[in-house]
Amino acid sequence: MNPISRLAAGALLGALLAPSVFAQPTQSYDPSAPKTRAEVRADLAAWRAAGYDPDDWINYPCNAQRAGRIVAAQRAQSMGVGAGSGTTQ
Repeated sequence: MNPISRLAAGALLGALLAPSVFAQPTQSYDPSAPKTRAEVRADLAAWRAAGYDPDDWINYPCNAQRAGRIVAAQRAQSMGVGAGSGTTQ
């Protein structure tokens, strides 16, 4: 192969591979997108497992806040992030 053919082959290969380098993923994560029904159900199940009771309206703010802290700590732990808020009840 002479140098000009190698150069042409390299340019062709580069032109074919360049779009794949800049390609965006087909499913991007958008935190502002509305949740699906399955995600909402999973969130409710996690909150209930953490001790939240939607029928306990007498202890409502404390009950929900405590469950929210537990769920947040579990999610942070599953993602490998230390979630030490320093407050417990």
